[in-house]
Amino acid sequence: MPDSTEKPTYVRFLVSNAAAGSVIGKGGSTITDFQSQSGARIQLSRNHEFFPGTTDRIIMVSGAINEILKAVELILSKLLSELHSEDDNDAEPKMKVRLIVPNSSCGGIIGKGGATIRSFIEDSHASIKISPQDNNYYGLNDRLVTLAGTLDEQMHAIDLVVSKLAEDPQYSQSMNSPFSYPGVVFSGYPGVPYTYVLPSVATPPPYNGMSYRQNGSGGKVQNSKEERSNSMTIGVADGHIGLVVGRGGRNIIEISQVSGARIKISDRGDFMSGTTDRKVTITGSQRAIRTAEAMILQKVAYAAERAME
Repeated sequence: MPDSTEKPTYVRFLVSNAAAGSVIGKGGSTITDFQSQSGARIQLSRNHEFFPGTTDRIIMVSGAINEILKAVELILSKLLSELHSEDDNDAEPKMKVRLIVPNSSCGGIIGKGGATIRSFIEDSHASIKISPQDNNYYGLNDRLVTLAGTLDEQMHAIDLVVSKLAEDPQYSQSMNSPFSYPGVVFSGYPGVPYTYVLPSVATPPPYNGMSYRQNGSGGKVQNSKEERSNSMTIGVADGHIGLVVGRGGRNIIEISQVSGARIKISDRGDFMSGTTDRKVTITGSQRAIRTAEAMILQKVAYAAERAME
């Protein structure tokens, strides 16, 4: 595919907080310079917004493949020169880079019976390892691909991997879906998959803190102040509601159990005004609402990727 170099794609990899600082440079001078030299766009997750299970920030480089490779080489050579400015031995310094690759794209890199990854290792002489799927993090649909070797070996391996990823139309499209690790926001990154949020404080129950429920016995239920909860409504595209609910309600039950929030979805055809988004009302403590919202958005963000499969 001669034109695949021109279609915009991206690569994401991990950098330590200190390394992120040197990539950004004083007042953003280094990152601006690297962007103008390469033509690629370089973005970083914010300070202390780490890839789950690590203390590393995420750097994303997007553009045409040749622009991406140029930018990555600038970044890695800078980090390498800082890493090895202390020891002046002649051996060519080796380092590791951990790329973030969606699970759905790992198959293409591994190849049938591991054939593709073996050929990448033979061609580039770099060591390439793909982490097993990590089930410790809720909804984490990415794996880490660790490349070790000299700068040339790594750049050769990154070229092979990114070119392979770029062939997968779903991979390049997921560039536009927000990175949805709870708590990670990409600076300068557009995109929230829902239209708007209506925070609403639940109306305090009438009758001096007593709320009456129609339960069989007609008994009164005490509603203490602590339990008086907040609620917020978010819009989720009609087509994505199924993912939020899950098979037999599995996902929504899990979200509810993990977050401690109550989640109610509007009936078919009951949309947020002016949209075709169904209303998802989340009720509970502020923290429960935030957790449930992050989990729901994660389902929706990955929905966009799965839809391409």
